[in-house]
Amino acid sequence: MVWYGMVWNESAPFIKNGVPATITKKVLIEKCKPGKEGRGKALKQVFASFLANLGTINTGMAFGFSAVALPQLQNPNSTLFISEDQASWIASLSSAGTPIGCILSGYLMDLIGRRLTLILTEIPLILGWILISTSVNIPMMYIGRLLVGFGSGMVGAPARVYTCEVSQPHLRGMLGALASVGVSTGVLIVYVIGSITSWNILAGVCASVPMMSLLSMLFLPETPNFLLQQGRRERAESSLAKLRGSTCNLQEEIDKMIAFKEKNHVEPLKSAREVIKALCSPSALKPFTILAIYFFVYQWCGINSITSYSVHIFKATGNEAHKNALTIALGVVRVAFTIVGCIMCRRYGRRPLTFVSAAGCGITMLILGVYLYFLEGWKQNNVTPSYTWIPVGCIYLFMVFCTVGYLIIPWVMIGEVYPTQVRGIIGGMTTCVAHMSVFSVVKTYPLLAKLIGQYGIFSLYGAMSLFGILYFYFFLPETKGKNLQDIEDYFSGRTKTLNKKNSIQTAA
Repeated sequence: MVWYGMVWNESAPFIKNGVPATITKKVLIEKCKPGKEGRGKALKQVFASFLANLGTINTGMAFGFSAVALPQLQNPNSTLFISEDQASWIASLSSAGTPIGCILSGYLMDLIGRRLTLILTEIPLILGWILISTSVNIPMMYIGRLLVGFGSGMVGAPARVYTCEVSQPHLRGMLGALASVGVSTGVLIVYVIGSITSWNILAGVCASVPMMSLLSMLFLPETPNFLLQQGRRERAESSLAKLRGSTCNLQEEIDKMIAFKEKNHVEPLKSAREVIKALCSPSALKPFTILAIYFFVYQWCGINSITSYSVHIFKATGNEAHKNALTIALGVVRVAFTIVGCIMCRRYGRRPLTFVSAAGCGITMLILGVYLYFLEGWKQNNVTPSYTWIPVGCIYLFMVFCTVGYLIIPWVMIGEVYPTQVRGIIGGMTTCVAHMSVFSVVKTYPLLAKLIGQYGIFSLYGAMSLFGILYFYFFLPETKGKNLQDIEDYFSGRTKTLNKKNSIQTAA
């Protein structure tokens, strides 16, 4: 890496043994050492990524809200009593509103930028939580949940794309997983606060998070990638300087981005035809298909059924007395191992952690299904259940396995695998598919519980996760340590493999 300083020549004659001599100052070019010495300041990238992902806490709050609010709303003494069917709609409506927000934010990201889109996402979240907090009838609750889901859908892709575009490859995996930490933190917050207060006060507390997120985004720069795509080089350089500091050759990094842009004709898409053509190109269609199926398998392993109905599930497994404490502890486990997963993502890569999740979630869900089968027989014969620690252990182990891989990897890859021209649009489409899978799982859980029983549901979830092992083995690429340009070259067919020698570690 090269540092460019001021260049000048200066002559100063003097006499030595009667002969004039000249001192000449030559251009000095300092080469930075490859590796850690030539990287940008990590703290600046971590701080920017942290602020960009504050809004993802709301997604976790939306998922976890129904777990603590539904038991309160179904209490006969509740001021807003709901039926079983209304409960399933309250649990799933946030996911129904999410796909619309995903598509809209994807379009806005490429139109007005990542930063401004993240600012706009907080408005429906604030309005939604306030509406839920002040609900006096079911329609108000429904509309509030739709708005919260809409805002959660808007925030997902921009937060991840922003993070991946402002971070360097050696940090991108870990920082890209901050969104998953935010989601898990949101779940834990509503579990804890919901256990000690009413559902409407909880919703009011939730409204404060998007307010803080909106204010924090006002202080962040736009991503250099987006600014270069728009032809604003000076602003891109200024943005990169804020994100890297003085320890990295900014000019070299900018030059590499520009070289890639010119080599692959990366220009803003101006017409619908150009957008459709770009979306149908192999560099967009291949990774979209891979991630769409990944999200379907991941959601149908049962994670959001457990998140949304955790209190009911612990009650159904024979742990009525401790269901609230177990739910809070489950939230703690989720946050802790999401952080562990972030660190492991940087060290071990995408494929190994995905295999760990697929195998671990599949086995624990099958064991839980078998236990619930025997539990149903014990209840029918008025036999006191035995080994009640087994379902609790299965659910906790399931959460550990799920968070270190499933809960992190596909969300990180949204910001990695798509071409710059349509990264916003197709990132929104992917998030849309993900939340449509969430809606299908959460909405069908009560219905499947009646049709095939609790043991049937969790056995189905386990089988789906084990099936995923085969799919991931054959189709999931390893993107750890690869720069965004190399990944795009791979999916477009310009390179055949994503090996280490193709990767330039200092590219963004």
